[in-house]
Amino acid sequence: MINKIIEIQAEQYTATLTTYILDNSYEIDKDRTRPMVIICPGGGYRFVSEREAEPVAIQLNAMGFHACILRYTIYPAGFPTALTQLAKAVAYVREYAKKWNVQADKIIVAGFSAGGHLAASLGVFWHEKFLEDILEMPKENYQPNGILLSYPVITSGEHAHRDSFVALLQERYDELIDKMSIEKQISEFTPPTFLWHTFEDDLVPIENALLFAHSMNEMKNPFELHIYPKGGHGLSLATEETRSIYDSGALQVACQNWITMAGTWIRNL
Repeated sequence: MINKIIEIQAEQYTATLTTYILDNSYEIDKDRTRPMVIICPGGGYRFVSEREAEPVAIQLNAMGFHACILRYTIYPAGFPTALTQLAKAVAYVREYAKKWNVQADKIIVAGFSAGGHLAASLGVFWHEKFLEDILEMPKENYQPNGILLSYPVITSGEHAHRDSFVALLQERYDELIDKMSIEKQISEFTPPTFLWHTFEDDLVPIENALLFAHSMNEMKNPFELHIYPKGGHGLSLATEETRSIYDSGALQVACQNWITMAGTWIRNL
């Protein structure tokens, strides 16, 4: 396994990209290539949840995928710092795709909660000129091929997780709040998406996922949506391994199959 920490610069801020890249076996296939999933943990743009980081990467490895964790810069850094870091992470992986045996056309950005807002932001903004001007590279370098969203922060409207947008936008809140409502930015350029949410989520309401799915459907973009009837916010893998010490409800056996379904979706991209 290639397990290394790579620094990703944006402005005066440094993110880290931690790789979990599987080795090939001469007994199986020395030339095998695999999809790469870049994980953006949640935390309301105020912290980066470790429960949604390495345990998820290891599970993805067990399913035969490469994985990376982007520990992006949070508050007081504001928009578009984290977005720039994620775009650079995708470009970095694509640059090293041959060396790392990555399928360059199967680079998926995955996000949990506010990390879902970040992943979805790249999905809707990757083709826009403002990002190309910041990065000074062809936008195809950082174009994601798929988005995987777990209980994502999406809307800045009635059903918003307001504090995520306050942390992200700060003094630019009034200027950018409407633009940051992801369901309003979906276009023909938005890649295929897998998303899941729980009906009982009282922190990031289920409407976030439903609004995203509705806009994808309006644009005739492919997506897969799963809604679980039980479970609160921040489940991660919904297993004992990722259960929060602050939330006994974070163990939800019925939700544990989301990552298996996501794996099937990745393989079929």
